[in-house]
Amino acid sequence: MNKSIAICIALATALPASLLQAQTWPQRPVKVIVPYTAGGITDTQARIISERLSVALGQQFIVENRVGAGGAIAAEFVAKSTADGYTLFFSGTTQLSTLPLVQKVNYDPLKDFAPISILGTNPLVLGVHISVPAKTLKEFIEYVKAHPGELSYSSGGTGSTPHLSAALFASRAGLKMTHIPYKGAQAVTDLVGGQVQVSFGNTSDMIQHSKSGKIKMLAVTGEKRMPQLPDLPAIAEFYPGFRTVVWNGLLAPSRTPKVIIDRIAQEAARTARDPDIIERLNKMGIDALGNSPAEFAELIRADSSLWRDAVNAAGIKQE
Repeated sequence: MNKSIAICIALATALPASLLQAQTWPQRPVKVIVPYTAGGITDTQARIISERLSVALGQQFIVENRVGAGGAIAAEFVAKSTADGYTLFFSGTTQLSTLPLVQKVNYDPLKDFAPISILGTNPLVLGVHISVPAKTLKEFIEYVKAHPGELSYSSGGTGSTPHLSAALFASRAGLKMTHIPYKGAQAVTDLVGGQVQVSFGNTSDMIQHSKSGKIKMLAVTGEKRMPQLPDLPAIAEFYPGFRTVVWNGLLAPSRTPKVIIDRIAQEAARTARDPDIIERLNKMGIDALGNSPAEFAELIRADSSLWRDAVNAAGIKQE
């Protein structure tokens, strides 16, 4: 018995301190950095997963909103944080896949982060102001072609996923429209008010304003129709291969111990399989995913060419 104890002690002392810390993680609250303001679709998902992680892992996972520069401020903060599992990043597609293509950022999206798991994915919805006479996507395309340059479309900033989705669609359809960049939710607000005629937005926002009679929804940007909106065609039905789907998920600073990454990923996958969570996300137009770290990393790599094509379609040169 004494010999066994001695062997265990010897093995324990031989382990790196970082590994020992990882095995006892978490011993204090964990910060979950969100690159957008509270109340939005990314923030809501971050709070859902943080609540579940707090219960499952016995420490508080505290959401902290760090806004600015399209999310680059939050991303840089996490990239430069200690890789000990106590600072996580609940990112959207923009910070990892599109922003680095359109502006200089002080982080490497592939080297500075360790992907953990995507909680949910969602296409965008093409919405138009009620002043636009088109009632279908086909009629809309014909109308814009008959009025080149007369319509404007909004987005939450140059290089955002709504901007790039619209630019890619216009390129594929041969349409000429003017881009009007905004900050955040004002892009949809001005669509509702008629200051712009077109916008690509999150499902929940578009459904809300469609019900109020202020806008019309014409199509979705996924590969196929959404179960929540079965009457709306996918743009891919008109232009095969068209697809822009955004994700929201957890990442950590690179070099975060794998045991921590895997533990969080397991809980994220369990959360994404929970019927109550699936229903909550579904009501927001989000498909629960909960994929593995390897699958998350592969998705980021696979999407890079798609978003690069969109950036080229938008005619954006990196600042």
